Amino acid sequence: VSIAGGEPLLPREMPQIVQGFLDRNKFVILCTNALLMTKKIGQYKPDPMFTWSIHLDGDKAMHDKSVCLDGVYDKAVEAIKLAKSKGFMVQINCTLFDGAEPERVADFFDEMTALGLNGITISPGYSYERAPDQEHFLNRRKTKELFRKVFALGKGKDWQLMHSGMFLDFLAGNQEAHCTPWGMPTRNIFGWQKPCYLLGEGYVQTFAELMEDTDWDSYGTGAYEKCANCMAHCGYEPTAADMTISHPLKALKIALFGVKTEGPMAPEISLANQRPAQYNFAKQVEKTLTEINAEKARKAAAKLAAQQAAAEQGSQHLTAAE
Repeated sequence: VSIAGGEPLLPREMPQIVQGFLDRNKFVILCTNALLMTKKIGQYKPDPMFTWSIHLDGDKAMHDKSVCLDGVYDKAVEAIKLAKSKGFMVQINCTLFDGAEPERVADFFDEMTALGLNGITISPGYSYERAPDQEHFLNRRKTKELFRKVFALGKGKDWQLMHSGMFLDFLAGNQEAHCTPWGMPTRNIFGWQKPCYLLGEGYVQTFAELMEDTDWDSYGTGAYEKCANCMAHCGYEPTAADMTISHPLKALKIALFGVKTEGPMAPEISLANQRPAQYNFAKQVEKTLTEINAEKARKAAAKLAAQQAAAEQGSQHLTAAE
């Protein structure tokens, strides 16, 4: 269970939520920007099934620019060192955007590895509907070229990349694949999000509704304009897991010899028949917030009516006694 945000260290109940999942024998990954981590870390205890995942999009200059706030990188590194000193499992999640320099990314991974991290997750930046900056995301060709260069620089190094070999091979352009949007379902305060956490195409209240009522075939690269450039792990890591089972010899070759970083790339998926984008995330949020506020108002009115009825009954009892 990956708990993301917003910032999940803000809710006061989060330590109990994490412990609740651990008590149910679930692996828990708590994703944080680390700004509150040194203050809140005492509310958690190390567990082999609990991992801090700290958001870091590169070195100090790269990350602080990415989050538009100076000093965040230093706070994150401080939090990593503190968590490791207390015996926690710690990894970073790194999103790479257009303009990322392979050499700087490789140096950054070297620095993080030297801190004793338990893992690194990486994903290309994807221009989803509600991202405020739509200019600095990677298209598929740039994504593959960037990751090939990064992986080439990482050969022989002890980077603990927390991905299947098949997914890394896909990022490097050595095979083309369709995403599996139902492979990493997301639930938030609005309900289960369709079809994945990067797209706001509506919400349903039950997991059965999500799986049975979502038109999964209408999403993904080649099917939907919003998905054209996406190569994010949320949709493609489940595909890679399926490919590993279906093609074990290919997976074994990647495990033994690493990801190929030279030569021709696999053909791109055609975008000729994709349906046009529908920009409805804001409408969905407005609709759901209206429903939530209406339900709150209904409960408040019912509570007030109950209080008034109780007060009236008490008044009648007092009159009878008199």
